Amino acid sequence: MKTAYEAAVEELKGERRRWVVTGAAGFIGSNLAETLLRLDQEVVGLDNFSLGKRQNLEEVRDLVGPERWSRFSFVEGDVRDLAACERACAKADYVLHQAALGSVPRSIEDPIRSHESNVSGHLNMLVAARDGGAKRFVYASSSSVYGDSPVLPKQEDRIGRPLSPYAATKLMDEIYADVAARVYGLATIGLRYFNVFGPRQDPEGAYAAVIPKWVASMIRKEPVYINGSGETSRDFCYVANAVQANLLAARAKGDAKSEVFNVAVNARTSLNQLFGMLREGLGLHYPYVKSLEPVHRDFRPGDVMHSQADIGKAQRLLGYEPTHSIEQGLDVALDWYREHVV
Repeated sequence: MKTAYEAAVEELKGERRRWVVTGAAGFIGSNLAETLLRLDQEVVGLDNFSLGKRQNLEEVRDLVGPERWSRFSFVEGDVRDLAACERACAKADYVLHQAALGSVPRSIEDPIRSHESNVSGHLNMLVAARDGGAKRFVYASSSSVYGDSPVLPKQEDRIGRPLSPYAATKLMDEIYADVAARVYGLATIGLRYFNVFGPRQDPEGAYAAVIPKWVASMIRKEPVYINGSGETSRDFCYVANAVQANLLAARAKGDAKSEVFNVAVNARTSLNQLFGMLREGLGLHYPYVKSLEPVHRDFRPGDVMHSQADIGKAQRLLGYEPTHSIEQGLDVALDWYREHVV
């Protein structure tokens, strides 16, 4: 019997639709674009290259081939610019809004810029999707909205107080999406991502996510820093699971006007355990990695100690079933980083 995702993929292969992917040159956005193009869909990408990379789009082009790439069009623009959003969303069937300024520390240092990109940009995209006639607006929320709630695993209807400006922006995104559904009838679905990782995730910069940053540091024989004792835990989610959730959300049956779902695997991995996994995986190719030890430093302001998702709602209403555990995802991701980290 087919899974819900297998059935959705089969349906899409038989009916071409117009998809808008914001942040298309970024990590999750480029993986979405690649998957949709492989399914012979028409894709419009929107990105301003502030965080996204042209190399990501070039890699997608090479992977999907010239015929499928001919169905990709690109709007170079900023979600803070309503006109750019409107150009991208013209005659859209589905909008997958991934563009944002991520990172808790970045938002603490520059809350104004985070608000403008994550909240004002989100509102622009909601308006553009409404005016472009989109059937559904799927957007990236974040597990950070659970804030100081100690309850594990995290359930969608039980959140705490935000612990950072970034978390506040994502909570506001959910509020605006709910308002857009109630006032304008725009079907919206928010996806609360839990520590997504995989190919094309940038290892560079002060705000890089932990897995690509640690992988690059290990390969380059640089220190690997752990904030706190290392017993902090996260629900790490391979990017293919996030892609699945986006496509299922866009194609969900029924009249849902405003929903939010966790996207993860319902598992907890401590930073100490993660370090061990990466050391073991990379040690097969870089023998010097086997002797590396992490450097501990102070716990980072705005972070939460533990995070784990209850994915029951997504399983029931979307048919979401993760295809990759953290171990399976790392097997794929480490191969990509070995080829691309210099």
